Amino acid sequence: MRHVEKHRTQRIGWLRAAVLGANDGIVSTASLILGVAAAGMASDGIVAAGVAGLVAGAMSMAAGEYVSVSSQSDTEQSDLRRENEELTAFPEQEQAELTAIYVKRGLNPALASTVASHLMANDALGAHARDELGISDQLKARPLQAALASAATFSLGAILPLLIVLTCPVDRLIWAVSGGSLLFLVLLGMLSARAGGAPLTRATLRVTFWGGLAMALTAGVGSLFGVVA
Repeated sequence: MRHVEKHRTQRIGWLRAAVLGANDGIVSTASLILGVAAAGMASDGIVAAGVAGLVAGAMSMAAGEYVSVSSQSDTEQSDLRRENEELTAFPEQEQAELTAIYVKRGLNPALASTVASHLMANDALGAHARDELGISDQLKARPLQAALASAATFSLGAILPLLIVLTCPVDRLIWAVSGGSLLFLVLLGMLSARAGGAPLTRATLRVTFWGGLAMALTAGVGSLFGVVA
């Protein structure tokens, strides 16, 4: 009978960016709405502030993710070029280095040498990238993927509190946005835990607590410096 394994590490790149984007979209937009609402801004101004926050936040997330992950990709490519040069100049030393890695992982020296020899003959750079540098196809940096995932999920997250603003009376806005956004964060925590195979309760509490704290602080600042509309 065939044994089928299901791993989730291949999702790390896009899942991290997607969760970060959605979480930031909900929290930053809801916090902005609560801040200006607590300051006494009129309904039209609240909507305008929320829409502006959505657009600015989505672009900021995309640019930030692209720049950040591109820096990671540049570092990976630099290490790979250096490793390729070392493989060309010092193949025996590099094979000995690979052998030592496998010995440290539990293989006996003879078997480790054989494995290293075969891998070097088949794909020397790939073997060193994976086992010496920790770079693999599943986990390597993908700037464009991260940027698009962050921007899209930020926009999706930001739309949720904006929908509440558009459908809720102004006198109930603060409580509706607060409660609705906390509910959205709970759902996000559950979805991210499910997608990543993480403990459900811990992931949900983590997302909800920090999001709720951010909204409470922003509403407090808005109330403190508020003016009557």
